[in-house]
Amino acid sequence: MFEINGRKVGVYEKPYIIAELSANHGGKIESAKLAIKVAKDSGACAVKIQTYTPDTMTIDSDKPDFKIHHGLWKGYTLHNLYKEAYTPFEWHKELFDYAAEQGITLFSSPFDETAVDLLQELNAPAYKIASFELIDLPLIKRAAECGKPLLMSTGMASVTEVAEALDVAIKYGCGDVLLFHCISSYPAPITDSNLKNIDFLRKEFGVEVGLSDHTISNLASTLAIGLGATAIEKHFKPTDDMSGPDTSFSITPSQLSALVNDCSDAWNALGRSGFHRSTAEEDSRKYRRSLYFMSNLRKGDVVQSGDIRAIRPGFGISPKHFDTVVGKSVCCDVERGDPVTLEVIES
Repeated sequence: MFEINGRKVGVYEKPYIIAELSANHGGKIESAKLAIKVAKDSGACAVKIQTYTPDTMTIDSDKPDFKIHHGLWKGYTLHNLYKEAYTPFEWHKELFDYAAEQGITLFSSPFDETAVDLLQELNAPAYKIASFELIDLPLIKRAAECGKPLLMSTGMASVTEVAEALDVAIKYGCGDVLLFHCISSYPAPITDSNLKNIDFLRKEFGVEVGLSDHTISNLASTLAIGLGATAIEKHFKPTDDMSGPDTSFSITPSQLSALVNDCSDAWNALGRSGFHRSTAEEDSRKYRRSLYFMSNLRKGDVVQSGDIRAIRPGFGISPKHFDTVVGKSVCCDVERGDPVTLEVIES
């Protein structure tokens, strides 16, 4: 368990829901601010943005290596995609200030050391390492040195690569790490979700584990809570009709509210390990079966098997005492419909 901006993250806390803005601001800071407000109103714990420029991500080249040939962003060069999607550095302070005014946590994914430097100046309460950067160990080192919680996505990674990233994070000062199980496909088919990997990551690495969910519904996220995920990251858009590079796998404001509620309900439904009875059952206990007199008996009469019966409600003694009561005398007059209690049976 650890804290992000005063909010605890762990298996004994309600799920930490992160609304990922990514490119869903359409190049307008007003849209980014609207998204922050929408996330707050939806009940999300935090908004996450991405801190990079096209030139910190790649170079402007038309060579085949730098073109996207398949999938959602087919036809883009890497540089052109990031140019359309990035959140300008000069917006960051205003967005952090606005999030503070709205009362919601804002943090970011840095993609190079200059991004870490900017976020450190803004006192970002946590850092998120994207799946594609998990193998950038110098970046993880720089982020870990800030001493803030570090959330790392594991999409595409091998167990060895996850271990290397985690070792660097811990070695360079990060004591609070969460690993996100992640399928780096956009959108990700729910049939490839492999949510059982959540349990594997927790057992293998002994840290908090969440789900960075790129499927188009909330089902995988809700199921993940049942499998032990303590945080959920989900792309969202501030309006239903927004279009952009990431909108096809981003949920709407109403879906974000539903995600928060469904994950909370899933967490509450888990309860705790062990055979504990719910307080919600207390009123029902009185309607369980118990022993009642079926005959009118006078003081001193011997109880016969036909004189008592296990019926509802439950104000008499347990039916397990049937054989013990039969053959005993009653200590006072009793009527049909009276509960059998220890006080009316001779000891």
